Amino acid sequence: MTTAPIGFTLIELLVVIAIIALLLGILLPALAAARATGRGTVCLSRMRQVAIGWQLYADSNNDISVPGQVGRYADQTRNLYNVGNGVQYRPRWYVQMGAEAGFHALKSPSPDPAFEHSAQVGGEVFLCPEASEWTSTRNAPYGYNYQFLGNARFLNDLEADGFVNFPRRTSTVDSAGTVLSADCLGSAAGKPRSVRLPNLSDGARHPQLLAMGGHAYSLDPPRLTPEGDFCDPQNPGAQHRSGPDARHGSKANVAFCDGHAESMSPKEMGYIVLGNGTITAFDPGASNALFSGDQRDRDVPEVFRTPGGP
Repeated sequence: MTTAPIGFTLIELLVVIAIIALLLGILLPALAAARATGRGTVCLSRMRQVAIGWQLYADSNNDISVPGQVGRYADQTRNLYNVGNGVQYRPRWYVQMGAEAGFHALKSPSPDPAFEHSAQVGGEVFLCPEASEWTSTRNAPYGYNYQFLGNARFLNDLEADGFVNFPRRTSTVDSAGTVLSADCLGSAAGKPRSVRLPNLSDGARHPQLLAMGGHAYSLDPPRLTPEGDFCDPQNPGAQHRSGPDARHGSKANVAFCDGHAESMSPKEMGYIVLGNGTITAFDPGASNALFSGDQRDRDVPEVFRTPGGP
């Protein structure tokens, strides 16, 4: 009596391998999409915490909205701030805000001006899981609506002329209709996506400002003016404007002043984006209604102004 051979034939084995490969081809993209969705959800949750921190800062500071970054005083002692777990030289908005809210932003704050830009973010509330390598205090992932909520740079770059737009009282802001912060591209937003380079996590500034996340702690609103401020005050101009980063699919996560957060396309936020990815600066079709604080399409405050003028 002849016993039938046990096992698969070569044809059967190849068929099984082909089926497994087909299933993997179907499942892997779905798993990747699910992971991306999960990272987007975590980002939204963190942005809600940021919005709560903004309110806590105001509660502790006489209703004053946190400034995007404090002015650069001639008296160096005025540039040093206790940020909860140390002293930092000229901290950005989220560092000051985190100190009041109890979630410290920086791993190791430093009073040394040399670490103004390179200090590393350690508080996960201020890090986007979709841009986890964006860790320097200057080239961070979340941009602030500094133009309208608290621009403490000096008019005409002179301390004697006072601030551009500070203090801003939170009680004067239509909180439900005003953007607080969003996923931000920084100064790369004014360039085509094809020339953008990876983020510089050491806080450096790319010579042509092509690195994603450069000065991304500052979110420029949709419509700028030549007389107004720009995210990088040393390099003003349309090509160096900041803007949202639609890093979660085709949308950016956006926190509003009332504490809610949602995913929005740049267009929904009021921006004009060209086919090559460039976000325009002076396009009259862009609208600042979600940034101005009163849902009106207002111009940004002027940076250079005659002292005592309007």
